[in-house]
Amino acid sequence: MVISATQVLFPERIYQCEASIQLMTDHPEQGCYVVTDQTPFHPVSHIWPDHPADRGSLIHQGKPYDVVGCHVGAVEQVSGQLYVGADIPVKRDTPGWGFVVVHQLAQGLDCQPGSEVILSVDEQYQLALSRGHSGGHLSSLALNKVLHHGYWRKDASRKDELGHYDFHSYAQTESRVTQDCSTDTYRIGKTLRKRGLNAADMLAALPAITEQINQQLAQWCEAGYAVEMRREGPALTDSRYWRCDLQEGEVVEIPCGGTHVRSLAEYAMLRVEFRVASEQELVMLTHSQPA
Repeated sequence: MVISATQVLFPERIYQCEASIQLMTDHPEQGCYVVTDQTPFHPVSHIWPDHPADRGSLIHQGKPYDVVGCHVGAVEQVSGQLYVGADIPVKRDTPGWGFVVVHQLAQGLDCQPGSEVILSVDEQYQLALSRGHSGGHLSSLALNKVLHHGYWRKDASRKDELGHYDFHSYAQTESRVTQDCSTDTYRIGKTLRKRGLNAADMLAALPAITEQINQQLAQWCEAGYAVEMRREGPALTDSRYWRCDLQEGEVVEIPCGGTHVRSLAEYAMLRVEFRVASEQELVMLTHSQPA
């Protein structure tokens, strides 16, 4: 059978669905890989693995199987060969290939392609990751806004969606989402200084910068602005965008494939803290609490 691209339901906050098995392969070390026509599971990206895979279960004929991993896969349509994660040899939208969500089970299933299963996501775990990921977007915007005034000695060419110098985009080297937390690592090297950042002044003023960011985050959360996930199609590889109107000019739209909150009212608290790893490395942690 031709393997179609997986239709993903997590942008709609659907946590359970019926699905049809398209492909199933057993691996002595990894367990069993199951590909279905649709899924509520968010897989970990093989390109930018900042957002962890969802947890949950696959239910077949009333028996639940733990989903111990969830990955991006690609199927070569002629041969039916499945490649998973770092082994994927092509880019998305390559003709003759279908990108799929791969549910990893610890044990095999006694069924055939075409069999119906129920996929059920751990809702609370996904919501905690969603708060963490949206919180990271918000704190990066607040950081850019605070640094825009007084910490650049010349006009930086790149600006964010709110019109502020995009320190976050310039300096970020790594991001990691965990439950109710986002961790962003920034490199403050010669290149950033040449672009105009007053790095020494910024590092010296971190306590004041932290307070200003947290005040801004509190204002946005108190306003309870809506968050929308705009997507260009239902398939895993269709582009998706995090959108939020913060009432500061243009609507913010950030390309993002993760899961997110639907409203800033979902936060009881959102705040940041900084850790200076060295003169050239700064870590921002964004912590959240659910409302």
